[in-house]
Amino acid sequence: MSVVDAGPQGPIAYTPAVPSSASSPLLQAVDLRLVLGGRTVLDALSLTAQTGRITALLGPNGAGKTTFIRCCTGILDPDEGDVRIAGGSVRAAVAAGRVGVMPQESGAWSGIRPLEMLHHLAGLHASPLPVDALAERLGLHDFARTPYRRLSGGQKQAVNLAGALVGRPELVFLDEPTSGMDPHTRRAVWGLLRELRDSGVTVLLTTHAMGEAEQLADQVHIVDAGRISISGTVAELASEGADLEEVFLRHTTARIRP
Repeated sequence: MSVVDAGPQGPIAYTPAVPSSASSPLLQAVDLRLVLGGRTVLDALSLTAQTGRITALLGPNGAGKTTFIRCCTGILDPDEGDVRIAGGSVRAAVAAGRVGVMPQESGAWSGIRPLEMLHHLAGLHASPLPVDALAERLGLHDFARTPYRRLSGGQKQAVNLAGALVGRPELVFLDEPTSGMDPHTRRAVWGLLRELRDSGVTVLLTTHAMGEAEQLADQVHIVDAGRISISGTVAELASEGADLEEVFLRHTTARIRP
């Protein structure tokens, strides 16, 4: 069991509320297709996320990354294909508290203060993480009395991350988790994500920061125009002597021409 150090509030022993088996992929998405507004957003997209691993989903803006997360969390239903979490349906996994989701921003919390939000979310779960300890670890006490709408982008991200983790999920979806964070906070979040992985938590994150994917990901999927363009470990993708950014550029389509 990994220990998530929560500073002066004491350590948090993080184990998922519903531990999963490590013998098979926790997340399996098969041939997802979705058309929105006449545009194909997901085009036979398939991927798996192994239990206790960090999986990175990379791609240009509009490639389908956020839409994929929404299909995996029951917010959207694909027109075709199937998503299974621990062998069961998405909605069953979400209802059981097995899934945590960190959006890029949550306008729903506009007027609420960070700790009020976390206490509310904690009350929805049978065995949540200690709110004060989680807030201490992510530095939320520094702006605990500030309404969500007045927080900086990086502060909102820290609050959103805490909200995704407070229920002790076994599968966490993080949509650009460190966007807007300063380097100190970003590195602290990287450390936390590694500890979660070592505790058996499965993490799927999207990011535009190639260095972040190189530092964190056990598996990388590069998506373009709703399809997986190439997949592998960082070492496998860089086997031709190119860094991850160069691999990304080779396997995606530029939206803005130089």
